[in-house]
Amino acid sequence: MEVRVGLGFDIHRLEEGKKLVIGGVEIPSEKGFVAHSDGDILFHALTDAILGALGYGDIGELFPDNDPNYKNLPSEFFLKEAKKILDDKKYKIVNIDSVIIIEKPKIMPYRQRIIENTAKVLGIEKERVFVKAKTNEKLDSIGKQEAAACYVVILLKQEDKE
Repeated sequence: MEVRVGLGFDIHRLEEGKKLVIGGVEIPSEKGFVAHSDGDILFHALTDAILGALGYGDIGELFPDNDPNYKNLPSEFFLKEAKKILDDKKYKIVNIDSVIIIEKPKIMPYRQRIIENTAKVLGIEKERVFVKAKTNEKLDSIGKQEAAACYVVILLKQEDKE
């Protein structure tokens, strides 16, 4: 059995009047992500983690932010495309561990919905997805509520070959 680990990271600026979408869940907030797509930092970092584990490049290579075809798309699209590649290469997700770093709003009230939606999009059990939320203790751009970031680690195993 072959296993692979992937690491993903994403950061986006926050701006008043924009939507805040994390894990495909819209979270009420005064500020949201400035991005070419919906800026979903969890789905972007998760897409990169999958692609990295498979040695398949990254989200910017496959879906460039200067391509108008990807403008304003929900990040679920990118994650589903990465999942297709994962399925084609006969890998399965063992588990996902993520850390969302945002000063406001608090993510914990939305955590279960984020986990459930992420599992649904990927077609896996919700017990394979974990989401932690942290603040940046008012330090740097994240602490000043100018940005938010996310780290994701994913473990994959190769399915038995027939």
